[in-house]
Formats: sequence, structure tokens, C-alpha cells
Amino acid sequence: MKADSMGFDFIGDIHGQAGKLEALLDKLGYVETGKAIWVPPQGRQAVFLGDMIDRGPEQVKVVNIVRSMVKAKTALSIMGNHEFNAIGYVTKRTEVPGGFLRRHSDNNVAQHAEFLKQVGEGSELHRDMVTWFRTLPPFLDLGGARVVHAWWHQPFVDVVKRGWPAGTSMSEEFLRAAYARGSPEFEAMEGLTKGLEITLPDGYSFVDHSGKERTEVRTRWWREDARSYRDVAIVGAEHEHRMPETDIVDGYLATPVTGSPVFIGHYWMEGLPQLLSPKVACLDWSAAKAGPLVAYRWDGEQELDAGRFVAAG
Repeated sequence: MKADSMGFDFIGDIHGQAGKLEALLDKLGYVETGKAIWVPPQGRQAVFLGDMIDRGPEQVKVVNIVRSMVKAKTALSIMGNHEFNAIGYVTKRTEVPGGFLRRHSDNNVAQHAEFLKQVGEGSELHRDMVTWFRTLPPFLDLGGARVVHAWWHQPFVDVVKRGWPAGTSMSEEFLRAAYARGSPEFEAMEGLTKGLEITLPDGYSFVDHSGKERTEVRTRWWREDARSYRDVAIVGAEHEHRMPETDIVDGYLATPVTGSPVFIGHYWMEGLPQLLSPKVACLDWSAAKAGPLVAYRWDGEQELDAGRFVAAG
């Protein structure tokens, strides 16, 4: 589907919040026709930015809505890090008896527990959903707009294009390479689905939204004027003062965003939706917590307009 013939409604991280999803679709003018299929207004299509699962109360319903819309061609969807994690969680390592590509550590189990409870761990429904997750690409280039869960970095996009043909399910070979730490596929999937992270200088750390202390921090890769760790670090306001104002070390991979605008999720933004730059819009405004589910109604503009955000919930 080309951007010059279709208006797109980009929708951020849902995390099992079916009520917010239905309210947003209704607000956007979509009509529910039965069997979880919502029909868009003439000339429009929804595009989901991943992270449909984990945390929220109605994860199966959310996946059913998105999946039904994709099947009916009223929507497109990409993979978020939570769908990628779900695939790795159930895929056994061949070299480690009893091991899985995504370790069943206490932290990983806790993060995924609500999904497993709702879907029924090991059930036919669970297996079917994970199989479908493998059909979701980690990015889409719509011919005038680009969609990725966390970070559009062209070298990573090119790695995935070489190893994962468009329109196909993720192969076993690519999946295992993507979980092999240090491989090009691992670096690409980490970047596309989880963003650009940097290690803080010795002695610096922060506590993330889950209460875990971290020394690696997500960055505002879209900031062209950034110079210091404090400029780029994505942490809660209460932790910003703990970020060093020293210059970022060499090797920081962020580059200016040029060309088509980029739509992302992933970052747990708070407050009123606003643009990150004239070329970048984040649509994750913490719907998994008390925030709204947010969409951007796009009609081909190359300079984004904050007036096109639509929020519900």
C-alpha cells in the first residue's frame, strides 16, 4: 500500500488495553462490524506500532482485534519488543538443554506473566498467537512515512531486509541469529525494537519504571542538538539530575532524521502528546498505565503537525 493513495492512522502501544483501543478506533471513525473487525473511513487504514501484549487486562482481545483487522486488510501491524520477546520465550535453544532463546529469568517471567495467564501458557491459542507474531515485520516503509517500534536506523533496516524477505514469516535461521548476542541480526533487532541505548559513565545509574536499577539508558536518538548524556538520556524527571552533563563518548550512532517522517512507540511518554521533532512522532503515551492510547492521523505531510494527534482513554 503506497502512502500517496492512502491515509494512515498510526496507533501506539496498546499493552492489552482493549477498552482504550475500541474508544480510539471509534473516535477515529472506525465502525465495528462483528468478529473484531473495525472498518475504517473511506481511504484510510490503521497501522499498529507493536507492543499489543503484556501488562493490560484484555491482551487476547487486543490481539484478536489487530489480527482480524490485518487479515481483513483494514490495518497493518509491525512487531514490538514484547512480541519479539514472546517468540524467544517459547523457542528452545538447541545448544542448551531446557534453555530458551529468551531466558526465563525472574524479571523476564514477571514481565510476561500476565500474558501467559490470559492466553494459557502452552495452549493452542498461545502457540497460534506466537506463530502470528512471527509474521509481523519489525518496520514498514510506506512510501512517504516510515514505521518502526523504537529506532529507525537504516543499517539495521538493511540487515533485516537481507535476512528476512518482506511478506514472509521470520525464519528459524533469522530468529536464532537475532538471539545470538553480538551478531548483526541481534544488533539490528535490538535497535529496531528497543532503541538506541548507551552505557553511562562509571558511577552513574538510574531506576527504570519497573524499579530496576540500570547503567544503560535509552536515548533520544531524534535530537540533533544533543551533546551530553543528560541531553539524550530517557529517564523519569526525578532521575534527570543524576545524568552526567559530560559529552557523550565517541561511537554514539544517532544521525539526523531526514527524508520521510518516522513514527515510533516504545518510550512511555507522559503528559500531552507532542512531536519529538518535525520528522518524528512517538505514539506511546503510557496507555499501559494511566495515559491515553494515541494515534497520529497522517495524510502525506512530510513536516508533522501536532494537531493531528488523536487520543482516547
